[in-house]
Order: sequence, then structure tokens, then C-alpha cells
Amino acid sequence: MFLMPENKWARLLAYITGMVNQKLLLQNEYLTAENRILRAHLPARVRVSDPERSTLAEIGKRLGRAALQQVACVAKPDTILAWYRRLIARKFDGSKLRSSPGRPHIALELEALIVRFARENSGWGYDRIVGALANLGHIVSDQTVGNILRRYGIQPAPKRSQNTTWKDFIARHVAVLAGTDFFTVEVLTWRGLATYYVLFFIHLESRRVSLAGLTRHPTAEWMIQMARNATDEASGFLRGQRYLLHDRDTKFCAAFLDVLRSSGIRPLALPPRSPNLNAFSERWVGSLRQECLSKLILFGEASLSRGLNEYIEHHHSERNHQGKGNLLLFPSPDVPLNPKSRTVRCRDRLGGLLKPEFRS
Repeated sequence: MFLMPENKWARLLAYITGMVNQKLLLQNEYLTAENRILRAHLPARVRVSDPERSTLAEIGKRLGRAALQQVACVAKPDTILAWYRRLIARKFDGSKLRSSPGRPHIALELEALIVRFARENSGWGYDRIVGALANLGHIVSDQTVGNILRRYGIQPAPKRSQNTTWKDFIARHVAVLAGTDFFTVEVLTWRGLATYYVLFFIHLESRRVSLAGLTRHPTAEWMIQMARNATDEASGFLRGQRYLLHDRDTKFCAAFLDVLRSSGIRPLALPPRSPNLNAFSERWVGSLRQECLSKLILFGEASLSRGLNEYIEHHHSERNHQGKGNLLLFPSPDVPLNPKSRTVRCRDRLGGLLKPEFRS
């Protein structure tokens, strides 16, 4: 009783399905033929956008390679399947969320700190720098430190410690380092203009200047006496110093240098034509000429000596120095600085050429 209806329904479904499949097959065949005709009238290469590639890739994956061989016209089946693989890979690609490729860069402040550690401590290796950074709460690897130093052209510790620049040498020995130099001044005398040679010393750390002497004829005997005065154990300006910078002027004769060595002071001759290596001395001479000597007409040796001594006192206790925090080197204890005081007084030097102001 129940077999006959089931067979009828099965035959009916098969008939309907066959009609549908036949209709779909005819439609697909027509579309395929139409695509080929249209493709023949298009350029040799059809440019497809990314969304179109995604659509073809999704459908092509479901059809499979065999079916694509029959219907694919825009691109080869392998190309369409490659688009699909890239579509899947793009889903798991997080590169757009990163601000830069690879590991994130360390902060610029930390990078500057690494470079500073390496430059100020020539014997520190990568591990030592890593440890110093860890003490400050910065965790980096020795490889990162090495990469940063190579980028700045800084050599590893063994090679770095073998080279010492003048800047590093002066910074390490500034407390026991002094400089000396000559400068000339034209002075009016009864016989006309006379050239005076002025020798001075300057302590690099404190910027204290000492006028060694002035003469028209800096002979070897005069230079020996200046060296003895400067190295005197009781009142010599160079007592307690270990190094003395000087240029290659022939007035710094061998006898002058021998007196310095006998007192435990090592003279350091600068390379030729290198005034910047004795910059403190050169700068003081420049200030002296600009602020004092270029504005005076000097008559005789006594006038020159008075002008130099007045400016040296002004340099020590009344002139602000930018290289020392824009402060006075040796403020006078007789003139206390009271910021609440409203009385401002002026002290004249050299007839009003130098007018330092102070509160009282």
C-alpha cells in the first residue's frame, strides 16, 4: 500500500530536479559562451580591483580547480586560488595595527642615555651599560645597546678606551690643569709706541687668572724667573697643579719648562695652529681686549699694569661668566648680595670704563 505513493513522489522529485538541473546547465553553458565572446572583445589583460578579486576567490574556492578550468576567463584557476590564499592570510595579518615594522623602537630619551653612558665611560661594555640602565629601571638587552652604539659610530669598550680626546682629558684633569699664554699690547712711551709682552696663567676649573709679568724683552732669564715665581711653594700660582697647557711659542724655552718639571708640573705643548685646545686662555684674552684694552690709550708700563690688574679684579669678583652658570667667580665678601635690597650702587673702574653694579 505504501510503496506505490513513495515511488510516485520519488519519480516526481527526480523529474523536477532533472528539469531544474537541465535549466541551470543550459544557463551556465550560455553564460560561459557569452563570457568567452565578451572576453574576446576586451583588452588582452583585464585589471581587477581588490574587492572583485575577493569575490572571484570566494566563489572559485567553492567551485574547485576542475570547474574553474571550464569557466574561468578573467584569470587562470591557479591565480584565482592564490587570491583566495591571500584573502585568508589577510584575515590574520595584524601588520596594520603596528605603527612600525619589527620590534617597537625604544624611547629617544633612553637612546640618548645609552649614548651618554658610552661616551662618558669609555671602559663600559654593553653588559655594564645594561646593568647601569637596570639600576635606573630601564630593561634593555645588550644587543639593543650594541645596535644603538653602532648607529652612532661608537666603538666597543676595548677600542673606545684606547682613544682619549682633548675634551675628555681636560674634563678629567680640569681641577689640576692650568693654561698659559702670551699676548702683546702697544703702549705709548716717550720714544713712541712700544710692544709689551704679557704672560699670564689661568686655572681652568675656577677661571682664576694670575698676571705673571710683562716685559718688552721676554728673554730666557726672564722666563726662568717667571717660572720660579709661579711654582713657589708659598705663593706661586701653579702650586698644586699637575699640568700646564701652552702653545709652541719659542719664548717657552727649555729652561722654563725644566723649572716646571722640577716642581712636579708637566708642561703639555699643544699641536701647531690649534688655539681651540687652549680655549680658556684665548677666551680670556679676547674679553680683555674687547672690554678693556681696545678702549684705552695706555701711556707707559705703569698704565698698562694698572689696567690689567683692574680688569683681573673685575674678572674675578664683578663679571658674570656664562661658562660658570652666569655667576660671579669670587663674589666679594664685603658686598653681600641681598635680593630684597632696592639700593643699587655702581663701582667705577678705570675712570668709568668698567661699571659693575651691586646691591647694598
